[in-house]
Amino acid sequence: MASFYVENFGCRATQADGAAIEGQFRDRGLERATAPSQAQIVVVNTCTVTASADQDARATIRRIHRENPGCQILVTGCYAQRAPEELASLPGVRWVVGNSHKHKIAEVAASRTWKSGPLGPRTNSEMRRALAPEIHKQSFSAATSAAGATNFVPLTSLTPEAQSQVFVSDIFAHTELMAAPVFDAANERTRPNLKVQDGCDNRCSFCVIPYVRGQSRSLRLEEVIREVETLVASGFREVVISGINLGRWGRDFDPSLRFEDLVWTILEKTSLQKLRISSVEPMDWSDDLIQLIAGSRRIAKHAHLPMQSGSDRVLRRMHRKYRPWHYCEKIEKIRTAMPGAAIGADVMVGFPSETDSEFEETRRLIEELPFTYLHVFTYSARPGTPAATMPNQVPVRVARERNRILRELAAEKKLEFQRSFVGKIVDAITLNVFDGEHTEALTDNYLKLRLAGKYDPNHWVTARVEHVSGGALLGYLEAST
Repeated sequence: MASFYVENFGCRATQADGAAIEGQFRDRGLERATAPSQAQIVVVNTCTVTASADQDARATIRRIHRENPGCQILVTGCYAQRAPEELASLPGVRWVVGNSHKHKIAEVAASRTWKSGPLGPRTNSEMRRALAPEIHKQSFSAATSAAGATNFVPLTSLTPEAQSQVFVSDIFAHTELMAAPVFDAANERTRPNLKVQDGCDNRCSFCVIPYVRGQSRSLRLEEVIREVETLVASGFREVVISGINLGRWGRDFDPSLRFEDLVWTILEKTSLQKLRISSVEPMDWSDDLIQLIAGSRRIAKHAHLPMQSGSDRVLRRMHRKYRPWHYCEKIEKIRTAMPGAAIGADVMVGFPSETDSEFEETRRLIEELPFTYLHVFTYSARPGTPAATMPNQVPVRVARERNRILRELAAEKKLEFQRSFVGKIVDAITLNVFDGEHTEALTDNYLKLRLAGKYDPNHWVTARVEHVSGGALLGYLEAST
């Protein structure tokens, strides 16, 4: 039996895509290998949000080819959509499949109709006939590029002389949404993640994601409910819902729905014990959504709102759709409604032309707001985005120093938040991790908790927090369900 392995990079949406790809292969009778070195087909599911993400993908492809030269490598994901020819030139790469054709990966790589068997070669003309008319030559025009940029890598199709076969077409014509629950490798028996939305209609000047994932599209409400019910029936007690621009869920329907409608329906139509919501843009945190989360014990008290910058001038150059005072208003409403909630943000440093005073505006705003954690990123120029050609790119050493300052500030705020729970009772779900003395758990409000003793995963517990050590709460079990 032929075997496959999927190596995932990047965000939760990419991880969910990887889970769906695994399902495609299993449906065709292939067996999942335990490692890339043991597989006959290796799928590298890439991210391209930063230059380092691209570099990691290339290094992984080279390593896989070196360790398993006999395997056939298929590269997919956002990097594959953005720069297919770049990836096709790497040694060992047999296929490059963009996000536009990710739903066809098993058909490309494991078709049972190949002349020489499930892993045998297939000519370009045969592959064209198999997948036509979906695969076609598509140039990346100013109409679909980032603000008319002309240096975006062109999207191409099969070429007879190519060593690797490339399957990429216009992502903005793409309407597929692959949905499959994804599980953390270390905690596969707890907290599945379900992607319910893909793509993005925003055009932030630094971001390449809309041009590699396409327009915003939502998983139908009935499909979301069916997926959640299946997970509940399988014994899962917490489900995380995610998307590229999650708060835009339902806006593409006719008539349109709101994200709050999705959350309310999950509570109404399923018996899920706990729903956790991943990142939602600031403008989508409506008063109704805040009150819905605050008023339900079945929704985790956890809010993540990408901020990117605390400077009005930088936000305008980023083409973000809110101002610092709008952002502060949302945070204050969330904290008032949910005093013990985790509140996190994405923050970018080193955006082109970011001055010392603009960075200080960001630092000061973070210091003032009740954040409990931050994801701090250093700006990375992405080909084809308006920001990549902006003047006054910030020196790397300056950006790294700003990153360090914010990470240290974030660590202080996280520790302060953790210490506020010492001596208190918290709710947490046990994970599939035991170090010999403690069982790891995650609190309702997104804090790492280590419980003295060994406990089965996927159980809600109440615990008393004794102290904070090693970046986690330490506590003792009070009760379990």
